[in-house]
Amino acid sequence: MAKKKNLNKNDIISFYMDYVLEHNEQPNSVYIFAKHNNFEESKFYEHFGTFEAVEKGIFKAFFDNTIVALSSSNDYDNFEPRNQLLSFYFTFFENLTANRSYVVYALDKHKNKIKSLALLSELKSSFTHYISELGIEMIDVKHEDLEKIQNRSLKESAWLQLLITIKFWLDDVSPSFEKTDIFIEKSVNTSFDVLNVAPIKSLIDLGKFIFKEKMQMN
Repeated sequence: MAKKKNLNKNDIISFYMDYVLEHNEQPNSVYIFAKHNNFEESKFYEHFGTFEAVEKGIFKAFFDNTIVALSSSNDYDNFEPRNQLLSFYFTFFENLTANRSYVVYALDKHKNKIKSLALLSELKSSFTHYISELGIEMIDVKHEDLEKIQNRSLKESAWLQLLITIKFWLDDVSPSFEKTDIFIEKSVNTSFDVLNVAPIKSLIDLGKFIFKEKMQMN
């Protein structure tokens, strides 16, 4: 049988996911993996250097597929950041659910230390960049160093929230993972309620007004 020649990154990812689910372990070598899927070993190295890179790429692919789906929506770009993030979550977890067997395989043995899991590093990089581009309104601190701390805190807290939601989904046994949907809606809405800067701005304006008036009276 002729070897497969036109392989892309997604083909390698698909072959890898199928292999580990069929064998419940990583291939012993790239040679064995390539032979099992009838392609030249060199084709693997055109896209990935190691199996660990493939594993990272899988979770990055879940993110990329989510963004592609959101970009095809006529309404998404008109949503406020809160609804954009809700849309991201629901679409992202649809992708995870469609590949739940692999995700459980990859994460289940690590779920108690999921925060430090290296295979999520590319997902983290992409997701935190996405968060930074959402246009979430923050308090104008008018200080470059404080802005950097504020933005870093926003991205890290958003990442932690995503990890907590993944952990919740892994443990969810409700039909159609309906409890995860409820958790997503409540947690995202709560996060934005906490970040709601309008009341804080009003308090700051009130404080400035009181300070100004006191100074004038003195």
